[in-house]
Amino acid sequence: MTAIQAVYVRGHEERPEPKPHTVFRIEIQAHVRSWQIWRRYSEFADLHTELSKSAGAPPPAPLPPKHAFAMLRSRNNEALLEERRLGLEAYLRAIVSAREDVWREAFAFRDFLGIPVGKQPGGGELGGPAQFTSSSWLDEHMDLLARVRDVRADINRRDALSDRGDVGGSHTANVQAQKKLAAALGRAGALAKGLQELGMSGMSEGELQRRADMVSRLQDECEKLGKMVTVARQTSRGLGSSAERNPASESDRAALLGDSSGRAWNKPVARVFGAPAPPAETDQTRPLDDVGVFQLQQTQMEEQDATLSQLSAILQRQKQLGVAIGSEIAQQNELLDDLSDNVDRVGGELSAAKKQMNRLG
Repeated sequence: MTAIQAVYVRGHEERPEPKPHTVFRIEIQAHVRSWQIWRRYSEFADLHTELSKSAGAPPPAPLPPKHAFAMLRSRNNEALLEERRLGLEAYLRAIVSAREDVWREAFAFRDFLGIPVGKQPGGGELGGPAQFTSSSWLDEHMDLLARVRDVRADINRRDALSDRGDVGGSHTANVQAQKKLAAALGRAGALAKGLQELGMSGMSEGELQRRADMVSRLQDECEKLGKMVTVARQTSRGLGSSAERNPASESDRAALLGDSSGRAWNKPVARVFGAPAPPAETDQTRPLDDVGVFQLQQTQMEEQDATLSQLSAILQRQKQLGVAIGSEIAQQNELLDDLSDNVDRVGGELSAAKKQMNRLG
């Protein structure tokens, strides 16, 4: 989605068709362009209803109230119109600046503000490849930078919650960071493909190189965050603190691992093919109870899934680099072949000229 920098409700005007009504002028500023759109209050009300349904919760700010009889005279009452304008502007700004993006990324909100929807986040999650213009490419890049900052904020929040012993909150923050990072990696790949298409459409070589460096820095940042998300700051930190308050009993440990003083340990050592190894605790699982071990297993499985997604994106990037290098090598080989042919041709001409000179001399 085009990254919105600011939104304003600048003014209003009266329109006679289809029947007299008031519309408000909304100005939207993105990173590289701005535009304006006109909406009436009833459209704001429809937007509020749609966002409440799609997100499961109302937007962070309420709509200014609709007075049953006031609007009959409000078309000539500048004070009421100004009050409503300020309320509508505060409503839109609250959605744009909200920490949760569920409202501002809803299709209803994008359509309400007239944001271009030719490309979807992630560059093709809904079908074909993303189509970028020069300005929309910059918008997407700036939006991805904002997403990367959100991922870093989630990682910092995860570590802070882990330090306080909040296992559930730390786990939730880590999962959110993984999901956002996986989406950002996919969109970064689409951004790289879009840049190739812009290069073929005639973008200057200098600008193309500058944007390629921007994509490389973005992908490197995503890879760094991927390592931070995957290698959590001692994942068992929060889990251990919870389990230390509810340690497993000695009887449970004996039932699980067997009594170290029992006969099982006094049997002579013999080699048995195919026999399963007895379960052994590690430093990571030793302080945990059953719930803690289960949570640790779930966390590790989710981290492995996230690692696979990130590895897939990295391999895709390496494949693109390999294809580009192969294409460049093929071009160089063609140039060398042409040069060799030219050398042979010139050599033949020189030999013929030398023979003629010898014949004339």
